[in-house]
Amino acid sequence: MGPNRNDISLLYIILFPEQTAREQQKMRPSSATQALTLFSSLPRNLIFNAEPQPSSLQLSRPKRWKLIVTMRDRSNNPRPLQKGRHLSIEAIQTVQALKRAKKNQSFLDQAFDSKFRRLLKLDMMAVLRDLLRQNECFLALKFTQTPNKYLPLNYMVFEDIRKEHWYRPQVSLYADMIKVMASNELIEQVELLCLCLKKETNLHPELEAFNALLTTLISFNIPKLAMECYYLMKEVGCEPDRSSFRIIINGLESMGETGLSGILRQDAQKYYGESLEFLEENEETAVK
Repeated sequence: MGPNRNDISLLYIILFPEQTAREQQKMRPSSATQALTLFSSLPRNLIFNAEPQPSSLQLSRPKRWKLIVTMRDRSNNPRPLQKGRHLSIEAIQTVQALKRAKKNQSFLDQAFDSKFRRLLKLDMMAVLRDLLRQNECFLALKFTQTPNKYLPLNYMVFEDIRKEHWYRPQVSLYADMIKVMASNELIEQVELLCLCLKKETNLHPELEAFNALLTTLISFNIPKLAMECYYLMKEVGCEPDRSSFRIIINGLESMGETGLSGILRQDAQKYYGESLEFLEENEETAVK
């Protein structure tokens, strides 16, 4: 039996390898032919054009994740204890130290020396206002020169502040302190603060603060100090307005002090004429 076709082909490849490679290259389909063949094998309903296709044939867009950066809302923080000022870490530590030392006089003196007296001006004021805000009148009573007489902690702080070279008297600060003292029935301290206020020099004519002070003194039935406050207003050049007269005249008359209210009515007539109808208005109506 002679050689078959496969044996001849194998022998040909061995004897003429280069020729065989060229012939195979000619027989291999080109890239274009392969692409055309692949394209023709695709489903007929898959057409590439600019028109939108059914969702089953569309490629889904990659999802874009948004990174949102938010700032913490500082509106929930405690309100500034004075305009433009928040309580600093040093001031907070001082308040805490004074409160911890309230039952021991030696510890209290040490806290004043090591903490409070080393603070800056604004921090000292912030400590005082924070004590007022916390109504800390009965914390750490301190002996004065008179036996059995005590000073509340916030008054002690105030006394230290008054000794500072930068101290300037403010009627509004006195009004806040007197209100806290009166609310805690510390009438002797109210009288002491009013006396200090009268002795202050270079007081600014703070009308709103004086009216607040008048309101406190009238509300706690202290007509004598209310009259002294009224005269102090005029002395420092703070002219009383309708609210001032309304507060003190109506307050004195409600306490039965008709003699004092009569004097103030005469003063009010000098400012606003014979008719004092504004005295009948309540404060809310007057503000409007």
